[in-house]
Parts: sequence; C-alpha cells; structure tokens
Amino acid sequence: MFTSITHHGMYVLDYDEALDFYVGKLRMEVSADVDLGVMRWLTVCVPGDDRHILLELPEGPGTSEQSAQQIRELLSKGAMGLGFILTTDDCRATAADLAAKGVEITDEPTEQPYGIDCGIRDPFGNHLRITQPAEQLGEFTPDVLERYATEVPEAR
Repeated sequence: MFTSITHHGMYVLDYDEALDFYVGKLRMEVSADVDLGVMRWLTVCVPGDDRHILLELPEGPGTSEQSAQQIRELLSKGAMGLGFILTTDDCRATAADLAAKGVEITDEPTEQPYGIDCGIRDPFGNHLRITQPAEQLGEFTPDVLERYATEVPEAR
C-alpha cells in the first residue's frame, strides 16, 4: 500500500512571484523546474525534506478557461483552504522574521494545545500555518474549542 506523500499541488498565479515568496522569503529551495511543454513542473521543498510542493498555475491540461477563472477568483479571495503547515523550532522568531520581509501574518503566534502556531498568507491568497510543536499535546478545553469556533480568518 502507500508509504508516503511526496508531492502536494498548490495554485499560484505567477511563477516568478511564487519563487520570490517561497524561496526568497520562506527560504524553501527549488527541487525541480522542468518545462513539460504543456506546463511547467515547478516544485519547492524545505531544505533536506523529501516532501515537495508543486506550484501550478490554474490552467493547462484538463482545465477549461472557465474553471481556471473560477480558481483564480477563489484563490485571490483566500477561499482555497489551508495550503500546508510548516514546522519551526521558534514560531515567534520565525513570524517576526517573515513580517520583517513583508509576509502577511494573518494570525499572530498563539499558544495552542499542540504548540505555538501562527498563520500567514502568500501573495496569491493561499493560507499557510507555521507551528512550533509542543513537547506534549495539551488539552483541548472548552474555552480552546470555543476560540476555534469563533475565530474566522478575514476574507480578502
């Protein structure tokens, strides 16, 4: 059966802007950049990690122009859901570093039962999370669950 997830696709609207964000600001590295003729296979990863993020434009094989336009609209509104979660040894320092680079912080670093967590958004509207995992999982108390039910990220 399956042994791992190796790639995860995520829509972007411009490859150069995506590289500036994911490589320049988040310090990921390009793991593949291949012109396939009908599309560009552009992947990034955390240095040393074997999981890759495929940065793809909402166009190409199997995508009608109408569907591509709908994807672009949803993406720009921040309505595509969570892109992925990155881990760090120091969430507060990472968030401060990214904010200094102009990265949009959507949720400031906050203590959670699973660690310290914050939210960012890429230039296209994708939501990303950054987590400093707790050494031991805490309790999801009623007040924590209530906070989750009432805190909704602001739409664009």
